[in-house]
Amino acid sequence: MHLVHYAKLGQASKFVLEMLLRMSTLRKDLPILTLFTKDECTLCEEAKEALIAYKHRFILQEVDITVPENSIWFERYKYDIPVFHLNGQFLMKHQVNFKILENRLAKLEQELNKRT
Repeated sequence: MHLVHYAKLGQASKFVLEMLLRMSTLRKDLPILTLFTKDECTLCEEAKEALIAYKHRFILQEVDITVPENSIWFERYKYDIPVFHLNGQFLMKHQVNFKILENRLAKLEQELNKRT
C-alpha cells in the first residue's frame, strides 16, 4: 500500500491494516492445505468442519474444480472430492485422515524449527 493511501485512512482503518499485516507475517511459514471441491459437496463441507481444530497449523486454499480454468483438476478429481494437497503434494481424498494429516504437519513443523 502506498503511503499516500495509508495517510488517508482513519485510525480504525490503520489499526485493522496493521493487524492484517502482522497476521500475514505470522502465517507466512504455515503450509498450504489445498482443498479441491465444488458447490454442493456435502463431504467437502464435512471435511472443512473436521479441520477446524487444525486451522492454526495451515492456510486453507479452496479450489473449485468446476471452474473452467480448473478443468485439469476436474478431470483428475471429479469422482474423488474432497481431495487435499499439502504444499502442492497429494495428501488424502474422500475424507480427512487425521493420522496422515497430523504426521505430515508435524514433519513440516519439525523442518521449519530446524531452519529457525
